[in-house]
Amino acid sequence: MKTNNAFKVFILEDDTWYGSMLQHYLSLNPEYIVKRFESPGEFFTHLHEVPDVITLDFSLPDCDGGEVLKRIKQHNPDLRVIVISGQEDVSTAINLLKNGAFDYIVKDDDTKDRLWNSIKNLREISSLKQEVETLKTQVGKKYDFSQMIIGKSDAIERVFALIEKASKTNITVSITGETGSGKEMVAKAIHYNSDRHKQPFVAVNVAAIPRDLLESELFGHEKGSFTGAVARRIGKFEEADKGTLFLDEIGELDINLQAKLLRVLQEREITRVGSNTLTPINVRIVVATHRNLLEEVKNKNFREDLYYRLIGLPIQIPSLRERENDIIILAKHFVDGFCKENKLEKKNISSDAQQKLLDYSFPGNVRELKSIMELASVLSDDSDIQAAHINMNTTSSISSLLNKELTLKELETQVIQHYLDKYDRDVLLVAKKLDVGKSTLYRMIQAGELKIK
Repeated sequence: MKTNNAFKVFILEDDTWYGSMLQHYLSLNPEYIVKRFESPGEFFTHLHEVPDVITLDFSLPDCDGGEVLKRIKQHNPDLRVIVISGQEDVSTAINLLKNGAFDYIVKDDDTKDRLWNSIKNLREISSLKQEVETLKTQVGKKYDFSQMIIGKSDAIERVFALIEKASKTNITVSITGETGSGKEMVAKAIHYNSDRHKQPFVAVNVAAIPRDLLESELFGHEKGSFTGAVARRIGKFEEADKGTLFLDEIGELDINLQAKLLRVLQEREITRVGSNTLTPINVRIVVATHRNLLEEVKNKNFREDLYYRLIGLPIQIPSLRERENDIIILAKHFVDGFCKENKLEKKNISSDAQQKLLDYSFPGNVRELKSIMELASVLSDDSDIQAAHINMNTTSSISSLLNKELTLKELETQVIQHYLDKYDRDVLLVAKKLDVGKSTLYRMIQAGELKIK
C-alpha cells in the first residue's frame, strides 16, 4: 500500500534478473515506489517524473554509465544517483563521486544491504533538508511585516508600502526613528521578505561595541594582528555574505571607520585586520539611526559621501504617539502574547485602562508599551486589566504632554487628571497640591472633563 510519504526509486539496470531482484527487495519497504528500466532511452522518457533516487548500472551495453550520470545531472542537478558497478575500480568510483554521484556500490553478495542503507541514509538527508527549508519558510512567515509589525494607522501603512518596495530590490535602506520604535523589526521584515531570505541576517549595534574593537568586529582579523588575536576571525561582513547586514545606530560610527566602510561599500570587498588579502563580499546593507544624519553631516560628524552612499531608500518609523489608533491594538497584542506564553487566563483591557494608555505619549515607544502591558498582565488578578494596573514612568508622563499639540485647556485638564490618578482621586489633596479651588475640580468632574472612578 502506498503512503503519503512515498519515496520514488528508479532502477536503470539492463540485466533483467538483477534489476528485478533489486526492485523486489526495495519494494519490501511499503513507502518506496520502485520503477525499473532496462535501457537509457526508456529511462530518460520517464525522468520528468522526478524520482527521489536513481540506481544506475555503470556497465550498460550501449552507453557508458558516466555519460548517463552526466545527462541526468544536466537534466536536473538535484537528482540523487547511486552507481552500481561490477568493477571495483577506485579511480572510477572517485571520478563518479566528483561528478555528482551520491554513492558508488560494487556488485557482490552485500549489494542489496548496502543499497538499502544508502537509500535510507539519502532519505534521512532529504528529510533534514526539507525540515531546514520548512524552518526557513516559517522564519520568513514569522517576519511577515503585515503580521509582525502590528497596526492599522495611516502612518504605519505608509511604512508597510516602503517595506514592500524595499523587499523587491537590493537597494540600501536607511531606517530612522526614535529609540524603541521598531527599527530592527523593519530591517528583518525587509530581509525575510526579499530574495535573500534564506541567507543570514546579521545585526550589529555600532554604539554597543568599543571603537577599538569595531573594525575587527566588522571586517574580521588575522591571528596575531593585535594583542589578544589568538586565532583568525571572520567579521560581520563575511558572516552576512549573500544575506543582509543590519548596522544599527550607524550615526555613532567613528569618523575614521566611516572612511573604511565607504571603501567597502564602493569596492564590495573587505580586508581583515592584519591582512593584505582582499575578500569579495555580496551583502545587502540596511542601516538605522535615531539621529538626523543630515544634521550630523552639517556638523562634520558624519561623512557626506558616506551619507549619500547609505541613504538609499529612507524609511521613517513613526513614534507611537503618531500612531494613536495603534496603541490599543498593540496593547492587546502584547497582553495576549504574554498571557499565552505564561499560561495565564486571557485578559481584557478595561475602558479606563485604555484611556490611560491613550493619554500617555510613550517616550519609549513600542518597547515601553510592551513592558507596561506585560507588567499590567502580572498585576491584574482577574480577567480585566484596570487603569491602576497601568504603570507609567510618572517623571516623564507630564513632560511628554509637551510633545502633543494641545490647547491650554486640554493641557490643564490632563495635568489635573494626572494628579488625581497619582493621589488616588483625593480631590481635596489635589486642589491643595495644585493650588486650585476644590469647587473648580468638582465642576470639571461634574462636566465629565475629569474622571474619579
